Amino acid sequence: MPTKQSSKTNFETQLTELESIVDQLESGELPLEDALKVFEKGVKLSRQCQQLLSEAEQKVTILMGSDSMKSEEQDFDSSEQE
Repeated sequence: MPTKQSSKTNFETQLTELESIVDQLESGELPLEDALKVFEKGVKLSRQCQQLLSEAEQKVTILMGSDSMKSEEQDFDSSEQE
């Protein structure tokens, strides 16, 4: 089971690698076959980073939604009844 630190390191490492791939592709110095391989790897890394961000967003939504949203909903309901 990954820890918070390994998830962060994993995301940061993948993001750094993705930035490196973008730099390589933007340089225009790679032969076509190599560029396609690097691009494919970049797409894979991009999807992995997006998945990690989605998971983090879900966790934040759950954490923010637990107590704070309930109290806001109660305040809204009570002011609506007045």
